[in-house]
Amino acid sequence: MAIDVAALRAHFPSLAQGLAFFDGPGGTQTPVPVAEAVARTLTGPLSNRGLVSVSERNAEQAVAAFRSAYADLLGVPEGAVVHGRSATQLTYDFSRTLAKDWREGDEIVLSRLDHDANVRPWIQAAERAGVSVRWIELDTATAELDLGSYERALSPRTRLVAVTAASNVVGTRPPVRLIADRAHEAGALVFVDGVHYAAHHLVDVPALGADLFVCSPYKFLGPHCGVLAGAPDVLESLVPDKLLPSPDTVPERFEFGTLPYEILAGATAAVDFLAGLDTLGQGRPGEAPGTRAPRRERLARSLGALHEHENTVRARIEEGLRKLGDTVTVHSRAKERTPTVLMSFAGRDAREAQAHLAARGVVAPAGSFYAYEAFAALGLGGPALRVGLAPYNDCEDVDRLLEGLASFL
Repeated sequence: MAIDVAALRAHFPSLAQGLAFFDGPGGTQTPVPVAEAVARTLTGPLSNRGLVSVSERNAEQAVAAFRSAYADLLGVPEGAVVHGRSATQLTYDFSRTLAKDWREGDEIVLSRLDHDANVRPWIQAAERAGVSVRWIELDTATAELDLGSYERALSPRTRLVAVTAASNVVGTRPPVRLIADRAHEAGALVFVDGVHYAAHHLVDVPALGADLFVCSPYKFLGPHCGVLAGAPDVLESLVPDKLLPSPDTVPERFEFGTLPYEILAGATAAVDFLAGLDTLGQGRPGEAPGTRAPRRERLARSLGALHEHENTVRARIEEGLRKLGDTVTVHSRAKERTPTVLMSFAGRDAREAQAHLAARGVVAPAGSFYAYEAFAALGLGGPALRVGLAPYNDCEDVDRLLEGLASFL
């Protein structure tokens, strides 16, 4: 089933401003149903969780609906879904908790491909624990991870392997299951940064082999927050620092303070919106709930259609860039990758390209996008321009982007 992009775009008031947004990897625009869910929950009645008053029950329902939605999105039990302020915050929290059991002489393995949110928390925890850091190197010719370096990095002393499921800067999708299987053979846990991956693919945390997996709803049409999904036995084994009166049950033991119920409601609405992408404009969203397929099944169908749409739009971008010639260097080269294209320009500053495009109503940021290790490995001494797709991008957006780049060069 193809996505009706015109019907999809009608749900995004920000698109009426006439801008073409290619900053999806940094955060997407928000559809009306998500904003309405936030406002509806926030205006209540709402109070702290409980079962006595309607306001307490509304809070309980917001939490339960959130866990159910992300269980469906990520392929895990509801009790394995943890809310956090951001993926970065969740990674820091879990790095401190995991490091409690690390001992001098232990090792962890990190990836040069990753966003710094899946690098620096682990390095800092390792430094405090006296643990060595080993690396999976980046093959700069292909923008793929060097799996030979991974084999050399693993040892019986490896306690953790942290790797991205998709690079936020060049789009590379490494073979996470292969990496996870080798880590488990060595007796290590696997922490997967799925922030960029979850925006483009249906996630199956157990199938990826991830013990812990983080993502960010604002990368796929939701509000600003983070979500962690974990293997239930791993979550049960971890004991974070927490307040004495706060719950000791999983997942509540990992959630500190009062939850933002309105944000949870918006994040839930984003999952429901994604589950109906392939039915927009066709009348099917109004069918009776009892006749609808399970949400996980609808997500698989919709995200499959989204994948086809994004591949079509990405192909149009890449063909247009080839026509611009050698003045453009494309650094996104992996065979398996998301619709994210990093580029630099011969003798030109990418920030000038960003400004040139912005003056023409095209939003495409320049920078290093917190991919510190990847930029160093690729030898990019300055900022590069990143073009990343979201569900609402269409061929008209692409044509504006390419026309803007042609006039810049």
